[in-house]
Amino acid sequence: MTIDLTRRTLLHLAGASSLSAAATAAALAEGTDDGAAGPTFANRTPIRIGMVTLRVRNLDLVTDYYRDAIGLAVMQRTATGARLGAGGVPLLDLMLRAGAATEAQNAAGLYHTAFLMPTRKDLARWLVHAATNKVPLSGFADHLVSESVYLDDPEGNGIEVYADRAPDSWKWDGGTVAMATDPLDIDGLLTLTNPRISNYAGAPDGLRIGHMHLRVGDLEQADRFYSGAIGFDPTRKRTGAAFLSSGRYHHHLGINVWQSAGAGPRDNAATGLVSFSLEVASEEMLQTQEQRLRRAGAPAETITSGIETADPWGTKVRLVKV
Repeated sequence: MTIDLTRRTLLHLAGASSLSAAATAAALAEGTDDGAAGPTFANRTPIRIGMVTLRVRNLDLVTDYYRDAIGLAVMQRTATGARLGAGGVPLLDLMLRAGAATEAQNAAGLYHTAFLMPTRKDLARWLVHAATNKVPLSGFADHLVSESVYLDDPEGNGIEVYADRAPDSWKWDGGTVAMATDPLDIDGLLTLTNPRISNYAGAPDGLRIGHMHLRVGDLEQADRFYSGAIGFDPTRKRTGAAFLSSGRYHHHLGINVWQSAGAGPRDNAATGLVSFSLEVASEEMLQTQEQRLRRAGAPAETITSGIETADPWGTKVRLVKV
């Protein structure tokens, strides 16, 4: 009875009447064709996601949301910014710009930031936390390679919270990995924890950003930048979207034109994604990436520990050696 009550609560929070309806909603976040591991795999690859920077209008509201809803620890907070993370690792920078215009949904920019739980049990514990605290959800789904929950922060920045299945269970056909958007096994998840008690005191130390999903104006142009200039490998393509990764992860980056086809340069005064960092495994790789960027005619500015570039729509990408 308790498990069913929690499932009904989660469906209500997702605005769905059934698991299949919630999967349909989740399809809007990842696509509907054919989608323990964890950060120990996703963040051990030659290139992996580091930290994300967002521009926000209401710093206190958004900071408190990532602290309370997601469980990130506030590592630093000033009148104009906040840094949050897990296990002492910074994952999210928030920059205040009061009065900033809201970035349009048909503009290039952030589709969602995906927070990767270390284990399936951690995802289950977080689900009970979300239900207990009535955190609004926008969908949840089984992507074959992972299990995912979708939601939005108070300023409309998309979020995915997910756990990976074991990499040896992923189905590859050459360089293409099988993914889907199937109903999430909520009952199975909730058997891993006590659904009557929320014991999610905060994000587990191993939580990291597993992947980024971006809105872009043109898939081929985005692929030339993120694959040709940055060095990601394609792992899957479908109508209006593509997925790329390093080291045969299912995807460190999703790109789509579902809402943003033909989008021009981003407004760097609007809310939303400012930049994200890609951590690279060696100084030699960093030098190779800089050469690749310059050959592609992309910007390549030297910064502390690395290089800063920008995709064709103005989203900054920082390549850093860690």
